[in-house]
Formats: sequence, structure tokens, C-alpha cells
Amino acid sequence: MSTAAVTPLSTTDAETLISAARRAAEAAGATVSVTVLDAGGHLLAFRRDDRAVLISGETSTRKAYTALQLDAPTADLVDLVKPDGPFHSLPTALDRPLLFIAGGIPVHRDGRLIGAIGVGGGAPEQDHGFAATALEELSR
Repeated sequence: MSTAAVTPLSTTDAETLISAARRAAEAAGATVSVTVLDAGGHLLAFRRDDRAVLISGETSTRKAYTALQLDAPTADLVDLVKPDGPFHSLPTALDRPLLFIAGGIPVHRDGRLIGAIGVGGGAPEQDHGFAATALEELSR
């Protein structure tokens, strides 16, 4: 494993992610909240559309936190927390609740985890797509 320093997720990167996710949501007619966290789980950027449901702010943040903590898209984790899944007790096992609904994706740079994005407010599959679109924009 390389020990070279990896540039952390910056506020400029976070704004790029927020803008790209919101553009994708707007194009789909969805009103969403978008959260970007750094590698330590600290808030870098947040934006809630004026007409987005209030709970979307909380869900976008929890999705980002879950993707960061488990270093996996939340869409890939949904089945793991079902009653017969190996992580069925994980959502309530920690002080800070995790949310296993599609829409959270970890952000990597040079193979290293540097943060996460979470989108809430649309259908889960839409939220995942908006977050994925944002990551594509950041990688350009």
C-alpha cells in the first residue's frame, strides 16, 4: 500500500458534488437534500432544496455517514440489514444511527477513502443515481 499523501476532499470538491447532484435531481424533477462529509465524518457541505421534505436533510446526512463508515454505497448494503441478514442489528448498535437506504456513496481519491456524499428526498434509486452522477462530475 502506498504511503503517499492523498489530497483530502476540499470544500471546492464538496461544492462540486453538491451542485452536480442538485442538477441531476432538478433534471429528474426531484427536490433533494445533499450532504458531503470529509474522511472523519465531519460536514463539509449541505444543501436542501426549498421544496424538499424536511426529513431529507437527516436522511442525506445519515446515508453519507453510513457510506463513509462502511466504505460502501448504501445501495449495496440494504439486504445486509434485513432480519435474516448478517448486519441486521447494526442500524441500532451505534450511538450515531446508520441508514441503509440507497443514496449514500463513499468518495475515493487514488484508492483512498476521503469522504462521502448522501442524497435524500427522491426515491432511493434516484438518490443513488444523483450521488453517482455527482461523483462522475468530481472525477473529471
